[in-house]
Amino acid sequence: MPTFTSNDAQINYQTFGDAKNPVLVFSNSLGTKFSMWQPQIEFFQQDYFVICYDTRGHGASSAPQGPYSLDQLGQDVINLLDHLKIEKAAFCGISMGGLTGQWLAINKPERFSHVIICNTAATIGQEQAWLERAALVREQGLQPIASTAGGRWFTDKFIQSNAAEVEKLQNSLAAGSAEGYASCCEALAKADLREQLKDITVPVLVIAGQQDPVTTVADGQFMVEHIPNSQMLEINASHISNIEQPEQFNHLLQSFLS
Repeated sequence: MPTFTSNDAQINYQTFGDAKNPVLVFSNSLGTKFSMWQPQIEFFQQDYFVICYDTRGHGASSAPQGPYSLDQLGQDVINLLDHLKIEKAAFCGISMGGLTGQWLAINKPERFSHVIICNTAATIGQEQAWLERAALVREQGLQPIASTAGGRWFTDKFIQSNAAEVEKLQNSLAAGSAEGYASCCEALAKADLREQLKDITVPVLVIAGQQDPVTTVADGQFMVEHIPNSQMLEINASHISNIEQPEQFNHLLQSFLS
């Protein structure tokens, strides 16, 4: 798979579809890799040039010593577009990737036609909790976090009927880079875009999971109240809505992009 150098990191990425089509970039959540977007890759690659990448510290991207910052996560996306000689794209990010999307909409609006931010918030969780999680992961590795991830990511109903898929995602998290995960936790600890949402000019779609305990519908409503050209749609899912409700998720994206 292709990689490129973005500052101090080697970023793993893959493209799907015809490069002549409109560009659509997908950005993964904390503890996952770009394969989480498989239902979207299959659906969108006919009409879009789909770009997926592993956030630094995740998947097959390298995990340089952290802490990382949201500025770095956002700049990695701009560097990827520059590497591929793409001037403008649509962007879809979930959870941590949704924070990256907000940063891009605030800081690099000229590079994006649409931004979709899913199961995310302008600031996620509490700084101290993220720093404690980073310390725990550096000390104990990712297995303790991975063993309980399914319950944070999906509804009980989905877990019961898709046990193998949930286990695969948890195993993938457990096998990841503890340093990369911890360094991204430190980026999330400091990330707070609440004051800057008013400056966003790009059209934004917020997708909120009705059963998401991590980034709630109220978090989505806050973003929509403060981002001028935005709308919110709810989806009957927990935190990783693109996997739990792929058909509905794809339809919401398709309608917004067209």
